Amino acid sequence: MTLSPGDTSTEFSKHIPGLIRRLADTGDLPDEELCRLLEQLFCHEAEEYRDILYKTARKVSVQTFGNKVYVRGLIEFTNYCRNNCYYCGIRAGNKKASRYRLTKEEILLCCREGCALGLRTFVLQGGEDMAYSPQDIGDIVAAIKQTWPDCAVTLSIGEHSREDYLLWRQAGADRYLLRHETADNAHYGKLHPPKLSLKHRVQCLYSLKELGYQTGAGFMVGSPGQTIECLVKDLRFLKKLQPEMIGIGPFIPHRDTPFASESPGSLTQTLVLLSIVRLMHPKALLPSTTALSTIDEKGRELGILAGANVVMPNLSPDDVRKKYMLYDNKRSEGSEAAQHLDQLASRFAAIGYTIDFGRGDAPSFR
Repeated sequence: MTLSPGDTSTEFSKHIPGLIRRLADTGDLPDEELCRLLEQLFCHEAEEYRDILYKTARKVSVQTFGNKVYVRGLIEFTNYCRNNCYYCGIRAGNKKASRYRLTKEEILLCCREGCALGLRTFVLQGGEDMAYSPQDIGDIVAAIKQTWPDCAVTLSIGEHSREDYLLWRQAGADRYLLRHETADNAHYGKLHPPKLSLKHRVQCLYSLKELGYQTGAGFMVGSPGQTIECLVKDLRFLKKLQPEMIGIGPFIPHRDTPFASESPGSLTQTLVLLSIVRLMHPKALLPSTTALSTIDEKGRELGILAGANVVMPNLSPDDVRKKYMLYDNKRSEGSEAAQHLDQLASRFAAIGYTIDFGRGDAPSFR
């Protein structure tokens, strides 16, 4: 089955509300039912059933987290990367990218500004940049934790050795984000060069869990070659891994990658999957991503209304924000910027939510 919307089967569609209730009650469905449910919910004419799904996911989220949206300060500290993933705008092979690196002092200035704004979690994100040694990263983490001991530090810097992960955990890192991208081996090979493997990425995720990180995985929706069967494998992998954080966003092409001419993932399919994941993982931290707001002006709010409960406004220095372009037209200003949290708060208030400045640890982790 492809991701293209099809015709709703009248015979099956009458079972959709019951399947949604079962998923909410039990947190799971057999693969065949998940496959069929996704196929039907992706159809254009299934709006009535999607509304039921979103409402159910929203209720489950509110039962655990209340009407709160956790905010994290995102610091994109380097856009150098040793890898050549076919979908990514900062891939090593993109000679048109304007590269930059932030120093330890610049990163700490971002954190200082974030603390002044009330933020208590910082997400340090970058490519796999070997110019920073493992000790360099550890020193940065330790400096943040020593200066602001009540803050949480999240790293999102790709695949590294267990020894490096241990070093950073001992330095004080609390969380680690490493989207698995796809749990299907063949599909993984369509998105990444041969030197990268799904097996190694999964090993990294389990190492992070074993070392005591609050661990985040996740995938892109609508990436080239993805099928509904691929998505069911993603859902099954997440159920096995039980991550504390799950990042899901639409695939958006970048003009300077091999996927430049590919179609982006759809808003509807992303929202459906956010809700499905919320029902399968009631206590997970689930971001409403920048990619969602890039493909739709109201994407942030729609993600929250589909069951998400985290946003990550940008704390990076103004002069580098537009250089961290994983995909075309990435938003980094206005309500996407940490300096405009008032705008973000106002937009969420309009849909009945408040922003929460606490660390926002995963309930399952505590």
